[in-house]
Amino acid sequence: MNTASSLSDCDPTRMAAAIRFLAVDAILEAGEGHQGVPLGMAEIATALFLRHAKFDPADPLWPDRDRFVLSNGHGSMLLYALLCLTGYAKISLDEVKRFRKLGSHCAGHPEFDPAAGIEVTTGPLGQGIGNAVGMAIAEENLRARFGADVSDHRIWAFVGDGCLQEGVGQEAISLAGHLQLGRLTFVWDDNRITDDGSTALSISEDVAERFRVAGWHVVEVDGHDVNAVSRAFDAAVLDPRPSLLACKTAIARGIARLEGRRGGHSAPIFAEDRAGMAETFGWTGERFAVPDDAAAAWTTVGRRGAAERAAWAERLASAAPAVRDEFLRSVEGRPGAHERAALQAVRSAAFAASEPVALIKSSGDACEALCTAAPDVIVACADLEAPTNHKRGLAAFTAEDRAGRYLHCGVREHVMAALSNGIAAHGGARPVAVTYLAFADYQRPSMRMAALMKLPVIFAFSHDSIGVGRNGPTHQPVEIIASLRAMPDMTVIRPADAVEAVEAWEIAASHREGPLSLIFARQAVPRLRSDADGENRTRRGAYVLREAEGARKVTLIATGSEVAIAVEARELLQQRGIGAAVVSMPCWSLFERQDAAYRASVLGPADGVRVGIEAAVKFGWERWLGIDDPFIGMTGFGASGSAEDLYRHFGITARAAADAAESALGRRT
Repeated sequence: MNTASSLSDCDPTRMAAAIRFLAVDAILEAGEGHQGVPLGMAEIATALFLRHAKFDPADPLWPDRDRFVLSNGHGSMLLYALLCLTGYAKISLDEVKRFRKLGSHCAGHPEFDPAAGIEVTTGPLGQGIGNAVGMAIAEENLRARFGADVSDHRIWAFVGDGCLQEGVGQEAISLAGHLQLGRLTFVWDDNRITDDGSTALSISEDVAERFRVAGWHVVEVDGHDVNAVSRAFDAAVLDPRPSLLACKTAIARGIARLEGRRGGHSAPIFAEDRAGMAETFGWTGERFAVPDDAAAAWTTVGRRGAAERAAWAERLASAAPAVRDEFLRSVEGRPGAHERAALQAVRSAAFAASEPVALIKSSGDACEALCTAAPDVIVACADLEAPTNHKRGLAAFTAEDRAGRYLHCGVREHVMAALSNGIAAHGGARPVAVTYLAFADYQRPSMRMAALMKLPVIFAFSHDSIGVGRNGPTHQPVEIIASLRAMPDMTVIRPADAVEAVEAWEIAASHREGPLSLIFARQAVPRLRSDADGENRTRRGAYVLREAEGARKVTLIATGSEVAIAVEARELLQQRGIGAAVVSMPCWSLFERQDAAYRASVLGPADGVRVGIEAAVKFGWERWLGIDDPFIGMTGFGASGSAEDLYRHFGITARAAADAAESALGRRT
């Protein structure tokens, strides 16, 4: 916030002690927790929130607030103490007393609850670092779009040794330095301790130097000196580069038995530890009782942001109506007025096209239309601009051009996904992360966090099967679709043709509850849809693409590029006098949400034969197939060869599907 009362108005040592004791009291009450961070970083947090951070507990969702990321999220009681002391309504003292209890707002590892003041406090170490980079990108882009009168805030991230040891940490350091994200500050709790003991057990490099060579501004400071830390924050604000504050601290400071030791991280603490700490800090308050002077000082800090928020609201109100309306639409996450029409135009073009088309190209067409209609969409790609084809007319986001909306992430899939989560968590921009499906495993920790936090991130994947061809099994993701479907709250859509590809983007454009994985074939596939009536059939999850001629005895259920194989198999079965229907099932989870009658009408008679067809492993297909129903797909990894040869080699053909259906039908008669 850059303006604060002087230290003579309040004792920062007492304010830091309030954080420590509230944290210890909550951990004692819960019987477990991680005391290392709140005890070791109490002075750092005091310096930041007392003199620098811009926030207003009366409006936790104020768009121009600073974002505070606790990447070392196991130390969540540091955050809860700050939120409680400064007056966030959802983090009351009663909630703090219920720390780690079922239903409490004060969970062990809270991930995302901005209405409570919890921006991002990631459990898996390193994720918060990547999230913070994405938040800084979102802020820069918003400021470029709307001006500093509307968007002018900073991103502060507390990080630990574990965050910086994770590989995603180095990816984040490198990319943020390259992009010169000067409103991003990492605050490193440099206590030289991890769960196993001294960091010397596993690392020997100069960590701060890693930041310097990546183009960061670095200040090394005593993390227990509020004045020194505050001066370091001042220097960070003035420097145009991203900043690292390397704060020398003692883990579990104040508990003599654990301070500076391995057990300081999360070893059990006892009433005797609290008593010794109280003697050390001259603390007389009972359990959960904050002395009046410290409580009043923190209350004053919490109220200070109201005036700045009011001034911001006046500036926004005086902005041109079009600017104000577009800003509010963006931060509220509402679709743009022209998005639907833009995508429908692409859908109409897909219906009109007669030649087979690679579905990743169809995805690029839809993404381009969405980006043209929606200036809040940001596309990130991990060094695959040409083969994924989603940049099109977008300018690159660079250190010189913050209005650009295409992020060249380099070969850094993990941080691409993590920063996409940060963009979504920040608000005001909608992220799309593009890469090959085989590389989803590099992104998986962040994709899981997107699902857990229900962040509306669009993950777009190309090269989705053995259809990749001669690149071989390393690039043929036979098992990954099943693993993504197994992830709770991850909507997975695998379109069959260009029409379904655009319909998938229509769904993604309006989807706000959780992430989506849109999975597209590299190879050209024919258009299968002819029902240009305007209905988005993909939204139902599955539908009958071709009904049987005569009584339906076989239902061929397929996804993606294999739907075309199912259509051919149907023709063979019909020629044999067997009534067969084709069901395109682009999204299992959307289909599961349909009513029972609709699902039954799609899946066909209970006594009929169902055949699953997908160029992937069978895992999960059991929910749609009976115990004797055949599955045409993969049983292991792929091979190197042309797509046509591979489909024949692995028996994923129309004839194989038709023969399997006929054989299964014969066993039942």
